Amino acid sequence: MKQWLRSQGGWWLAWLALTAVGAVWLARSELARMHQDFETDVRIAHRLMSQQMVQYDAVLATLALLEPSTGADHPEQRLPSVYSSILRVQRRERDEPWPDSSQAAVLAAAEARSRSLQRAELATLDLAHGRYVLVIGATPFSYALDIDLAGSVPWRDWPMNPQRSPVRLSLQRDGQQLVLQPGVLSTSPETGWRFALSKALASPSQPFDLVAERQVGWGELPWRAIAGWALAMAVLLAGLWAAQRQRVARRRAEELLRLGQVARLNALGELSAGLAHELNQPLTAVLANAQAARRLLDDEPPDLVTARDAMGQAVEQARRAAGVVGRLRRVIERPEAGGETRPLVLQEVVRSAMHLLAPEFAKHDVAAQFDATAQAPVRVQAEAVALEQIVHNLLMNALQALDLVPAAERRLVVSVGRNGQEGVLTVTDNGRGIAPEALPRLFEPFFSTREGGLGLGLSLSETLAGGMGGSLSAANASPRGARFTLLLPLVASSS
Repeated sequence: MKQWLRSQGGWWLAWLALTAVGAVWLARSELARMHQDFETDVRIAHRLMSQQMVQYDAVLATLALLEPSTGADHPEQRLPSVYSSILRVQRRERDEPWPDSSQAAVLAAAEARSRSLQRAELATLDLAHGRYVLVIGATPFSYALDIDLAGSVPWRDWPMNPQRSPVRLSLQRDGQQLVLQPGVLSTSPETGWRFALSKALASPSQPFDLVAERQVGWGELPWRAIAGWALAMAVLLAGLWAAQRQRVARRRAEELLRLGQVARLNALGELSAGLAHELNQPLTAVLANAQAARRLLDDEPPDLVTARDAMGQAVEQARRAAGVVGRLRRVIERPEAGGETRPLVLQEVVRSAMHLLAPEFAKHDVAAQFDATAQAPVRVQAEAVALEQIVHNLLMNALQALDLVPAAERRLVVSVGRNGQEGVLTVTDNGRGIAPEALPRLFEPFFSTREGGLGLGLSLSETLAGGMGGSLSAANASPRGARFTLLLPLVASSS
């Protein structure tokens, strides 16, 4: 399970990283869109309110330019019927007081400022109730408009629904404010993102600030799009993972096939040497017994009993020779010449072999321990294919030995180091170890402690090691198990 998690960890991290990047990008895009919509709506609202304020300036300017009426006819009093937001119109003739005596002083001060600035001027302001008075000083009459600010909002052209819009809009001036639409705001700044925009209305006489705010909560982020992105990345990475697994499995199979073919070729050479040794004795015995039988048959009288016994022994030796020859059926290729030695990094060869045997490690439920990251590279002079085959054989032998112990107790340790002028590779397992009587014969051709084994793997490995100027030895490990040690000459340092 741990091996699986380690092998899949990179893919999970890649999925998390891609999902996080995509989620941030989608969230930022959505926030940018909402912010753009927010600014667009607020600018439309600002333009509409500015038009209303400018319209009041225009009404007062028009009144100031009209010819004064005579008698009781006051046409300006008909303005409230035309503009519902104008509640009352007051007119003051020169040297006369303002009709509303309760506001006379305030209106007079505003009128003086108006004459000085030559534009309409704000007299009183009550934003809490949405009311204010606008004054213009002129000759022969000065005028004052009582305006309902809340009624000045052109809701028919308003860009937002004032009841459902999340944007809070208010008009503010001198610490007072009139809320045009309440919006949805949170008092906690950790609940999301807040947009804000403040802009003065385009009327010098009515310099109200239109203040807009919007709170964007986490629930407004595009979670469906983010989930779709995460799913798409999962499908993409799953496809790449499957493709990589197929590619790695194909390469591993090709490499194992190559090693198997080389092993068969090398085994044939080893088998030939062992075969010559094994066949020499039975063939010599067959020849001797056949000659003895012929002499016994030539005697007068012939010694049939002894001759029959000699022929029987010849038959037995012939059968022994036939058994040796029968082992050749497992090998059908002709061996090729050995390759030239070259500098190789022992750690890299071990890692490559362990990568090729990863399915075997999983099959045998063995987690091999090999950590050479903190060591300097051990460069040995060796033939690449031969060294690969030796490491492959040692690892496979260790895996087969560990099959005899419970899975929870299996332990395989591979280490690389130096010993003088030699590079050292040790493969240690905690299997049952090597029987004392088998240890001296372990590297003999055709000797195997495993049922059905050909008995050539270790013999071939020792021969290959010796051909590269190295050696291969075996010993029992403590408290149990076996340890195989491969020594190879280090690459000579250049002077």
